[in-house]
Amino acid sequence: MARLPIIAIVAAGLAGSTGLLPEQAPARDYLVLVAGDCGSAASRVVRETGGQLLSAQPSSDGQTCVVTVLVQGDGSQRPRKVTVRVPM
Repeated sequence: MARLPIIAIVAAGLAGSTGLLPEQAPARDYLVLVAGDCGSAASRVVRETGGQLLSAQPSSDGQTCVVTVLVQGDGSQRPRKVTVRVPM
């Protein structure tokens, strides 16, 4: 329950310290950073390796995805975990 007050404080801080509604705020250029989607990169790795997706997450550089798949071997081998860094 401690998270709820923290979220409220952060939300109040993000609401804006100017007290102006967006329509009243002076016009500015804004830069919006958006985390990329690793879905298509993960699908491509799964398709190419024939493996089972374990995880897919954006890397810290924001340009690539780290995709981990489990690739089944033939009947005599254990499956192997493969981690690949691919462009988003």
